[in-house]
Amino acid sequence: MTDPLLLNQQLCFPLYAASNMLTRAYRPLLDALGITYPQYLVMLALWERAPRSVGELGKELYLDSGTLTPLLKRMEALGLVTRQRASDDERRVDIHLTDAGRALRTQAEGIPGALACQLPFPDLPALREQLQQLVGVLAQADTRNK
Repeated sequence: MTDPLLLNQQLCFPLYAASNMLTRAYRPLLDALGITYPQYLVMLALWERAPRSVGELGKELYLDSGTLTPLLKRMEALGLVTRQRASDDERRVDIHLTDAGRALRTQAEGIPGALACQLPFPDLPALREQLQQLVGVLAQADTRNK
């Protein structure tokens, strides 16, 4: 019988290790843009649709406001976004792209292709789809547990 507590028997460990290594693979590409990996994720979400509230960003990126707010403050200091209280609800803070934030998109367009060239993996689209399904299942379980 296999020991269920062996590291190589865990689902969490290869996901954790892959996430760490993937973040490291992004680092030189993002250093050229002057942003970190979490900042890149925020920018991806905002390039899809902006403005967005802090709550919307947190929900999409699976980040709580305690993590997201300092991140957004640093991005505002970089001149990439602005944070503005919503006129119809002062409790909501909306995140807007600045001109510099919008311009950064053009510089970032080559990142997905550059990263894919570094990863000799046979079927990245299928892996991404499976991981998105896993995230969906985990998000539903997390909602049920609250």
